[in-house]
Amino acid sequence: MVNQSPAPKQLYLNKEESFMYDREKKFPMEDTCNEARIEFTENGGIVNLVSRRCQIIKISKSGAIIAIATKFQVPKNFYLDIQSARIPMIGCLVQRVHANDIIEARFLRLLSDRDLNRIFVYSTHRNHRNRTLDIYS
Repeated sequence: MVNQSPAPKQLYLNKEESFMYDREKKFPMEDTCNEARIEFTENGGIVNLVSRRCQIIKISKSGAIIAIATKFQVPKNFYLDIQSARIPMIGCLVQRVHANDIIEARFLRLLSDRDLNRIFVYSTHRNHRNRTLDIYS
């Protein structure tokens, strides 16, 4: 005799949803090649700020794909500092960590078109070779 239990009823509260990450429209990722730093606090304290070098491979207004050079334990929340474009402290949330040292991260705020253009101007990727910085905007 097989015991058949009823299927669990789907309730509204069974699914956790956030507007920013579940309903937000996806912005297209664009190839880039920028040096950056991941900054986070170590051991849960506020005193030890750790900084690790990384490289941004793809970026959009709402997220980035980041390659790290050395293996380290990536925290769930961190700051991304893009030195060449002079964009400090972008709050990030880790979405996925791949085995080949690639991190998919979402930004806690959307990047403006001005910041995104500045990142592409200072990119060493061949697609952004002829971009110029508009100082009047």
